[in-house]
Amino acid sequence: MTPNIPLILLFIVGLFIFLSSFFTVKQQTAVVVERFGRFLSIRNSGLQLKIPIVDKIAGKINLKIQQLDVIIETKTKENVFVKMKVSVQFKVIQDKVYEAFYKLEYPHDQITSYVFDVVRAEVPKLKLDDVFERKDDIAIAVKRELNEAMTTYGYDIINTLITDIDPDIQVKNAMNRINAADREKSAAEYEAEAGRIRIVAKAKAEAESKRLQGQGIADQRREIARGLVESVDVLNKVGINSQEASALIVVTQHYDTLQAIGADSNSNLILLPNSPQAGSDMLNNMVASFTASNQVGEAMKRGAKKNPPRENRNDFIKPSDNPYTEPTDDPDII
Repeated sequence: MTPNIPLILLFIVGLFIFLSSFFTVKQQTAVVVERFGRFLSIRNSGLQLKIPIVDKIAGKINLKIQQLDVIIETKTKENVFVKMKVSVQFKVIQDKVYEAFYKLEYPHDQITSYVFDVVRAEVPKLKLDDVFERKDDIAIAVKRELNEAMTTYGYDIINTLITDIDPDIQVKNAMNRINAADREKSAAEYEAEAGRIRIVAKAKAEAESKRLQGQGIADQRREIARGLVESVDVLNKVGINSQEASALIVVTQHYDTLQAIGADSNSNLILLPNSPQAGSDMLNNMVASFTASNQVGEAMKRGAKKNPPRENRNDFIKPSDNPYTEPTDDPDII
C-alpha cells in the first residue's frame, strides 16, 4: 500500500499553521501585533496566540533602560570650542508602547536633536570654567527639555549625564600652564613664609641668648660685688680698714690677672705697667675719682635748693617793687 502523499503534505501544512499560531515574548519586551496591516494589540512577556496568516508581529519594543551617547561640539561665551559627551538614559513607558512604536520612527535621532538644541543654547552663555563647574545644571536643563518633548512619544528620560568636556588642545595647554604657574606662585609664597619664620625664630633665639647672657653678666657682677663686700667686712674684723682692704683686693686681682695672662702660652699681650705700685696707683685714682664725683653731686644739690626753678620770675616781684605798677596822682599818666 503506497502512502497518500497529499494527506502527508496537508498534515505538515496544518502542523506548521498550528505551531505558527503560538509565539513567546521575552521579559521586559513588548510585541505589537497587527491584523491585515492594522494595529490589533500589544502582547507582553509569556506565551501568546495569534491567528496564522491573518495576524502578524509588526515589531518588538525593548522596555529596558537604554543609553544614548551624544557628542556635541559647541563654543563657550569667550569663543572657546569644546566637545561635550552627553549620556542620555531613557526607556519606553509600558503604558505608551503604541505611541513609542507608531509616532517615532527613529527615536535616537529625535533625542540627539533635542540634546544638540539644549546644549548649544546653554553652553554659549557660560565661560569655560563655568561649563566645568555648572555641568550638572546643563544636564538638568537637557533632561527637562527631553522629558517635555519625549513623554508625548512614550519615552521616559531617566537621567542625563555630561560625562566628558574636552576643550581645544591649545586651550588645555594654556590652562595647564596657568595651573602650573599658580602652583609655582603658591610654592614660592610658602617658601618665603618658611624663610621668614626661620629668620624670626633665629632673631628671637639670638635676642633670648643676649638677654640671658646679659642677665648672667649682671648676676656675675652682683656676686662679685657681694663677695667684695664680704671680703671687706672680714678684713675690717681683723683690724684692716676699708682703704687698706680695697688696696689688698685690687693688688690680689692684679696678680690674678697677670697669672691668667701668663698661663696662655700663645698670648702676645703685654700689660704696662705691671709692678705692684701700678695697682696702688690705680686704687688711688679710683678713690680720687669717687671723691670728686661725690663733691660735684653735693654742690649741684645745694645749688638746686638755693635757686628753685620758676616758671615766671614776675611772680616773685612785689607790686611795690615794680615801677610800672606804682600808683600815681598825675592825671596825664595812665
